[in-house]
Amino acid sequence: MDSLLKRYLKGDATIWMVFAMLCIVSIIEMYSASSQLAYSAESHTAPMLRHVGFLALGAILAVIVHVIPYRFIRLFAYVGLVLSFFLLIFVLLKGEKSNDASRWLTIFGFKFQPSELAKISVIVVAADFISRIKNHKTDEKKYFWSTVLMLAVICPLILLENFSTAFVLFGVVMLMMFIGKVSLIRLSLLGVSLVFMLVMGYTIVKNVPKESMPKFFDRSYTWVGRIDRFTEEKDKTQKYVITDENLQEQHGKIAIARGGFFGLGPGNSIQRDYLPQAYSDFIYAIIVEETGLIGGVFVILLYLILLFRAGKIATESPSVFPAVLVIGLSLMIVIQTFVSMSVATSLGPVTGQPLPLISRGGTSTLITCIYFGIILGITSQIKQKEDKTVNNMDEKREENIPVVNIAEI
Repeated sequence: MDSLLKRYLKGDATIWMVFAMLCIVSIIEMYSASSQLAYSAESHTAPMLRHVGFLALGAILAVIVHVIPYRFIRLFAYVGLVLSFFLLIFVLLKGEKSNDASRWLTIFGFKFQPSELAKISVIVVAADFISRIKNHKTDEKKYFWSTVLMLAVICPLILLENFSTAFVLFGVVMLMMFIGKVSLIRLSLLGVSLVFMLVMGYTIVKNVPKESMPKFFDRSYTWVGRIDRFTEEKDKTQKYVITDENLQEQHGKIAIARGGFFGLGPGNSIQRDYLPQAYSDFIYAIIVEETGLIGGVFVILLYLILLFRAGKIATESPSVFPAVLVIGLSLMIVIQTFVSMSVATSLGPVTGQPLPLISRGGTSTLITCIYFGIILGITSQIKQKEDKTVNNMDEKREENIPVVNIAEI
């Protein structure tokens, strides 16, 4: 059995372990957190079986993707980028609405989120652009502006319905360029321009009535409202009052407070029946309620191990593209993780970011599994190149060994 696993599951063993542990945590916690869905479903097991089905399909995709050479991943990303551009436009026009946001398309009965395809495509293409900067004096300007143009086209299309996803994607690509040693002056100017546009957008939304704005910008009033609620000074007399506006935040706090050090035990959450998004945006609060501080820290460590291993893999990579790609994909997973956790712990405003591989999801679960597949594939290919190099060196040493004539001794 051990030899069979080694034969078909290549790549970094630690990352495989992190992937497996996150899937196990997801199954255990989703069984508890999806109680609201189970009550309303025809079968109590249907939501859980759906989630397990997506995890199983995602694991299969990870296994398939991890044997594909990363040079082909680079080619597929350009196709995915063009496809996601048209899908993002289509979802704004004809997409299904949920919580006042149009984020999903239904294709052959399957709900698909185009922004997830856009995220992975942008990260891979950005890694390709950065890897093409061989000479910073002659190449950097061309590929820097190519990357900025890509972000300027894709991010606003995501931004119209999902501010946090667009912001995280932009930030990840900025970090990738920083790691790729793109000029700090260019990155600083880009960062300042982004801050300026965000401040201008916030100011316009605050001062222009919703009725006077085009319908496409309706979602921006939701973002501004969430930011205002998060930053405004709380009235001490209203601190513990639960309203329709702070329902999720308050019950998230209650769940975490109830968890204590050891938690109530898997399946014993109470707040899962009060949190509207217990199985999605606020699943980390349910994890802490059921497993306590120990379980919450354990989940954080799993994601940090992934980031640490990705950094180690990048330093061992023989070329720039796989190194930057591994860092980009792992940063996307980890940053999204901490955004989701900050929402669940009331350290940040409410956003629509699920906890990668743990929260309930279809497209997001499958794409996250593909992230892992690409990272594992790169680790496998780096190891194969190292082994090949070592074997070639051994062969050369053997060829240079002088032959001793015994008759002359």
